[in-house]
Amino acid sequence: MYGLLFSGVGVDPSLAIDTVFEADHHDPVVLGNIPFYSLCEHHLLPFFGLAHMAYIPNQKIAGISKLARALEVAARRPQVQERLTGQVAEAIFTALSPSGVAVELEAEHMCMSMRGVEKPGHRVVTTALRGRFENSDMDRGALLALLRRR
Repeated sequence: MYGLLFSGVGVDPSLAIDTVFEADHHDPVVLGNIPFYSLCEHHLLPFFGLAHMAYIPNQKIAGISKLARALEVAARRPQVQERLTGQVAEAIFTALSPSGVAVELEAEHMCMSMRGVEKPGHRVVTTALRGRFENSDMDRGALLALLRRR
C-alpha cells in the first residue's frame, strides 16, 4: 500500500506529460473536476479533493490524460497542498512551454476533519499561475473564472 501511496517520491511530474503534439492552437485548454488524493506530510493523514487545470498552448498540446497523470505523480508523496498545486503547474509549464498555466486545487484535509479543530466538510483552495497569468490581473481573473466554470 505505501509503495503506491508514495510512488511519486523522486519522480518528476513533468515526465508524465509524455504525449505531446505540435498544434497551431492558442485557445485555453481546461480540464476540471479531477479527483485526487494525497497524504499530509505533517500528519500522514489524507487530503483529497478536485483539481482544475488550464493552459494556453504555444505550438504544443498534451494528451489530455497526461495532465491528470502529472497530478497523480505529484500527489503520490507526502505533500502539502500549496506545494502540490505549484508542482502540477510547473510540470505543465515545463512539458509544454505554454503561454500560461493555471492550476486550482480544492481539498478537504483529514488532519483538520478528524483531529485538531475537527471541522469536516471544509475546503482549502490553492492556486498556482505560470507564464502570462502570473503578473496580469485581467488575464489571471479571466482564467480563474474559466477554471471555476464547472
